[in-house]
Amino acid sequence: MSTLSEARSEFWRSYTSKVGTFFIILLTIISIVVVLTMPLDFGTKYWSNPIYWVDNPKASPPAWINTLMQDKLIEHQIISSNAPAQVEDLGGSYMKQYILTYDFKYSQFPSFLTFRLTNLVFYDKPPIIRVYIVRPDNKLVSILTYPVTVEGLNQTSPNVLFKSEPKRFLLSGDPSLFRALSDFLYKEFNIAYSPEKVSNIGVEKIIFGIPQQDGSFKPLNGKYQVYVLMYCDNRDDSIGDVAMVFGGKVYGLMGTDTLGRDLFQGLLFGFPVALLIGLATSILSTIIGAALGIVSGYVGGKTDLIIQRAADIVNNIPLLPLLIFFTFIFGGHLWVIVFILVVFGWPGLTIIVRSMVLSLKSSNFVEAAVAVGASSGRIMLRHIFPQVAPFILAQLIFYTPQAILSESALSFLGLGDPSIPTWGQILDYAFRNGAVYLGYWWWILPPGLLIIFSAITFVLLALGLEPVVNPRLRRRR
Repeated sequence: MSTLSEARSEFWRSYTSKVGTFFIILLTIISIVVVLTMPLDFGTKYWSNPIYWVDNPKASPPAWINTLMQDKLIEHQIISSNAPAQVEDLGGSYMKQYILTYDFKYSQFPSFLTFRLTNLVFYDKPPIIRVYIVRPDNKLVSILTYPVTVEGLNQTSPNVLFKSEPKRFLLSGDPSLFRALSDFLYKEFNIAYSPEKVSNIGVEKIIFGIPQQDGSFKPLNGKYQVYVLMYCDNRDDSIGDVAMVFGGKVYGLMGTDTLGRDLFQGLLFGFPVALLIGLATSILSTIIGAALGIVSGYVGGKTDLIIQRAADIVNNIPLLPLLIFFTFIFGGHLWVIVFILVVFGWPGLTIIVRSMVLSLKSSNFVEAAVAVGASSGRIMLRHIFPQVAPFILAQLIFYTPQAILSESALSFLGLGDPSIPTWGQILDYAFRNGAVYLGYWWWILPPGLLIIFSAITFVLLALGLEPVVNPRLRRRR
């Protein structure tokens, strides 16, 4: 094209260009938002830390599938409070009351119950924590009594517990709760069940249900009040956060894996990673390939021979086996993958650019530049490079999806960077845990579709650039 504006006009004339531009803008915006809002050490600090996801349900589909179902699945909920609703002076001691409200409106029972304490601070004697649930039928269930115990009390400053890691109580498997619910059934319904039978039935059915004559339990819908009482000797004793986890069968926008990890967060973090791998690899490969191609075509002689023989050798080495070999030796670190892709990604462009430069070398404007005494470097930079720049840009865009797909293939084979969640890594973990056979579609389809989406985005951009690069295609249009 004679001018930049004409090239832009030709590029924008195609529908594929417009769609590709919209997609790349969308990818870029999402990536920027993720980098600004999510910690850069998300992979090591959160994604690879099973304790961080312990409160989530395991292998749960996304919550939006309830819109497609007549019988709604119970949603996972975590209800918390960081301030007491009431503080009562008991004469020498104090009772701080936290209230949590749970609206139970499902035909299934919660899959598990967990109580959580965070940042417990006390000055004198350790407090006692008691947790009760008041059902919609006004029946009270005592579910937990926890006398705080600690070794080596601090006499000069407040004692702080569970600041970095919350204290969790899995109520669904608590033997003391089995005994409490056995007493509850006898007192409220005159039903004599041993703690062992309560364990077999499930604490969730007894707390959230009404016993039937056939021995089953019918869900009792309505609002449940969870009362957390802290009995302490010092008014300044406090709890940073109390929370009740009501395990559900659906969770979030993209569901969870078998470790309870939120797949939506992992997929989001994969956006900037995919762009980083694709753009870094394609830019570096293109710079090396284009520079060597221009030098090889213009300088000629032994320089041309050495560059072309090296390009032929590297170009005929299969890339994927080498990627597998080097990542197995040096580890699947991101920089190792990018380095290998760059080292073996330049020859194709070098060979093509060299053939273009050979035809430009004998053109009138190059001969004129030589005649006026221009240096070889100036001729290659100021006269030859602008002529091949549109083609180089198109190849840069075409290389990007290849890099993304190569990284995804390595991650799918289990050789990716374990410290960074990528779409290929999520797919690999899904297949290794039998997601295909178990029907966990939400674990397989989203990462696969995102890999395809990112590749198609750059393919559309490259197709849109073809009329700009190739004048024959413009005439046909």
